[in-house]
Amino acid sequence: MACKSSTLKFEIHKWSSYSYNYKPENVFLDKPADQSSRWSSDSNHPPQYLILKLEQPSIVNTVTFGKYEKTHVCNLKKFKVFGGLSDELMMELLESGLKNDHIPETFPIKNDIDGNHFPCRYIKIVPLQTWGPSFNFSIWHVQLNGVDDWDIVQPCLTWYHSHREREAIRLCLKHFRQRQYTEAYEALQKRTRVELEHPILTELHKLLVRQGNYDACEQLITRACAEGLFEEYIGEQDYKPTWTPIVPISSDLEEVVNRPGMRGGHQMAMDVQSEMLYLYGGWDGNQDLADLWSYHVPSRAWSCLSKNAAEEGGPSARSCHKMCLDYSRKQIFTLGRYLDSSMRTEANLKSDFYMYDIVSGKWTLITEDTASMGGPKLIFDHQMVIDIDQQTLYVFGGRVLTCTTEGERSGSPQFSGLFSYHIPTNTWTKLLDDCTDLRSRIAHSMLFHPKKRVLFIFAGQRAKEYLNDFLMYYVDERRVEVILDGSKKDPAPSGRPDNPMTGHSHIRSFLKDPTKRSIPAAGFTQRATLDPDTEEIHVLSGLSKDKDKRDNVKNSFWVYNIAKNKWSCIYKNENTGQQYWAKMQHVEPVPRFAHQLVYDHVRKVHYLFGGNPGKENSPKMRLDDFWCLQLSRPSPSNLLRRCQYLVRKYRFQEMVATDQRSAMVYLQNDLASAIDQQNAQQRQEFHELASSLFRLEKDEEEMVQSHAIFSLGEPSSAADIGQDQYRKRTELFDQLVEYFPETMTQPKGTLVDLIPMC
Repeated sequence: MACKSSTLKFEIHKWSSYSYNYKPENVFLDKPADQSSRWSSDSNHPPQYLILKLEQPSIVNTVTFGKYEKTHVCNLKKFKVFGGLSDELMMELLESGLKNDHIPETFPIKNDIDGNHFPCRYIKIVPLQTWGPSFNFSIWHVQLNGVDDWDIVQPCLTWYHSHREREAIRLCLKHFRQRQYTEAYEALQKRTRVELEHPILTELHKLLVRQGNYDACEQLITRACAEGLFEEYIGEQDYKPTWTPIVPISSDLEEVVNRPGMRGGHQMAMDVQSEMLYLYGGWDGNQDLADLWSYHVPSRAWSCLSKNAAEEGGPSARSCHKMCLDYSRKQIFTLGRYLDSSMRTEANLKSDFYMYDIVSGKWTLITEDTASMGGPKLIFDHQMVIDIDQQTLYVFGGRVLTCTTEGERSGSPQFSGLFSYHIPTNTWTKLLDDCTDLRSRIAHSMLFHPKKRVLFIFAGQRAKEYLNDFLMYYVDERRVEVILDGSKKDPAPSGRPDNPMTGHSHIRSFLKDPTKRSIPAAGFTQRATLDPDTEEIHVLSGLSKDKDKRDNVKNSFWVYNIAKNKWSCIYKNENTGQQYWAKMQHVEPVPRFAHQLVYDHVRKVHYLFGGNPGKENSPKMRLDDFWCLQLSRPSPSNLLRRCQYLVRKYRFQEMVATDQRSAMVYLQNDLASAIDQQNAQQRQEFHELASSLFRLEKDEEEMVQSHAIFSLGEPSSAADIGQDQYRKRTELFDQLVEYFPETMTQPKGTLVDLIPMC
């Protein structure tokens, strides 16, 4: 907006109810210490609401809810906010919930349509659920922020009235066309010059619904597919994940054995140019490892580059370190490690920093101690990413290792902040200390978006807290932006960092069920990747927590659409029994943590190796299985086949009523060729369609009679179309339209739905 947002004045317009002295007017005051300073409904049965009336139409940007100074059972766990220019016609602007704490919360409100802002005069707040079961709803304080400058609001109001007028006309056009009121349709369109839809879809309607020209209809759909008109629909579909175990293809037993052994807490990096994957170190259940391996994807072959990197001038055996690969310059960087408390001496607590040159196969010790150069101290379970274009590494979080364990016993360990390392100048820069804007942590996820030049940071563990916040750090502007602030305080487990199942019975009650959430669970063993082309973040969950449920390690895979700010859970498997996973060992990986996941964003393939399966009876057990994961959506060709199937299925049903012999030939040839043999529903429908050829003669007569019933309007085609036939063709048209961009289609609503029931 051109004008700065300010506090908007409002009055209480209507309310559903209130109890005792908890009147609606109390929300004007922000008195967190006064338990009576709130509106409280006299019932928890819907509908309960408050309607606020602004002094004048305004563009509302945010709504802020104040709270009581302590947690309270009447706080709104779920609510909705509606808005509009009248108190009778409102649209939904927000659905969310408050945390049960004392901190006020501010929520952005939907205030634009296709990039054009619209004003509201009335705001309706509808409570849906409280934090305590069966308690009445309470709202302590409400503040609205936005723009009420009339010079800004008035043009938006004018546009909004024009928009509503245009949409009303389009609904009328849709209604007239669906009812075959052809003369009314053409007269309204000529008078208003408002287009119901894109000309391509108008042509599709003419060919399909009015003329029944199915061959031309298929040709038009084929052209639309070739022009990329289905891409938007495809992009909105959930992925289908496919796991495939990777087994070396050599028949030589020695070659099969020549592969990395069982481990957790290792590191992997992917060279997308050479299709080479690199793996270093880890913990095998008894000791740290110092071996370096490469895996060539096309040949499906492992190679041991070094059995002990320390003997070749490289890093010592380690786990819980981090590794980054610059595929342009063929360099691998590694930093950090975990040390048991018995090994934490002054001599061992230097933060060594190494680079491996892939071409020469040589290690270089960049520095013995990054802290002496202004970088981080010795840390573990941190995150490190690389900006290849600017040759800069970013390191965030991790626990700082010290000589004593006092910090661990007191529950106040040291956490490292955010650092950058400029490779060409060998220069470290501290960007941020551990602070409220960017709270440090361990075992989190951090990803670098090379186009947006942003670090995405989320989840992890901080002392006794599991975190599920979601942040962005703009590396050029050096500023933090909060996408989601969701941190809570809960007990945390102890033990080796690569073994968060230590004391399993202690933490079972803190595991989180991903099926109940719209975002990934708070946790510290998820693995995340980023695709800069599709603007997506992928998260494979590991151990998570929920203080209200007994649970176990479960597999789930999430996708975050950056542009839409939307999480989707595309896969989950809640099975935990050993017998089940013994059967599934060649179908999908057993649930685990301390594993590694890397992504080839060019070929769109994930690779997973090793980890800890969390078996209580085998605490030292680690895994050495190797998997690839491919995420697939319907292809344009699959979608085109789906459209062809729908058109041909209906065409066959029309033919059955008039010419069964031709219908049988069409079924065997044209319709059969459009069937997706992988689609069980289509195969079943195909078999059922064959039975329609043998329907009773009475049914045929009724079908013919239905074709002879004409509507009040006159179809523009040469042949008369019965109402039933026209209706069914319209239903098919509406199905096909779903695959086109919404900006091209007719309105989603219907005119009759706007008529209130008396």
